[in-house]
Amino acid sequence: MKEDNKVEGKKSFIAEARRDQIVEAAIKTLDEIGYLKASLSQIAKRADISTALISYHFSDKNDLMNHLLMNLVEGSTSYILERVGRENTAFEQLNTFIAANLAYQGTHPTRYTALIEIVFNARTPDNIPYYKLGDDEEDQIMYELQQILHYGQKQGEFGSFNVVVMASMIQGAIGEYMAHTAITKKVDLNTYSSELVKIVNQAVKANKFD
Repeated sequence: MKEDNKVEGKKSFIAEARRDQIVEAAIKTLDEIGYLKASLSQIAKRADISTALISYHFSDKNDLMNHLLMNLVEGSTSYILERVGRENTAFEQLNTFIAANLAYQGTHPTRYTALIEIVFNARTPDNIPYYKLGDDEEDQIMYELQQILHYGQKQGEFGSFNVVVMASMIQGAIGEYMAHTAITKKVDLNTYSSELVKIVNQAVKANKFD
């Protein structure tokens, strides 16, 4: 029985390693040629395996992309929230949230590109484009940002504003950086991050008129 368990464990480990290999090849493919051209054969080519082997682990391209999307979201979310969780005040949390979001883009550019390619091109199993879902309760990053803003208002650190509008503005500014080369060519990541933090701080801070 123990020997059988060892064999099953080894098979499971090998299968997981193969799935990880396919996922990494998919990320590279999305970064290099985009979602529309990212066929299973193109992914297999970059993984140096057969297309049939990908089909053994994933039923089709949509299945692979849905799995990859969850992988990418979990990775970026963990990166950001782990850093935000170290902070105490609302301003510290907000500033770290912005900096960590942009830092992740800079340190994981291919993963960020793959995430954007999927969100704006893939569809859910119900045939709904991911970018049209728009449910803040499902988007943990947006939810956490809104919680930080609510917390800041409750503590008196932030002024009076519509939290949904402010959160959307902040997330939009964060997403704009890597999405447009016209910005990245003119402003380096660290400058963009520090400037955005200063602008947002001015926008959210409490004043005597609140």
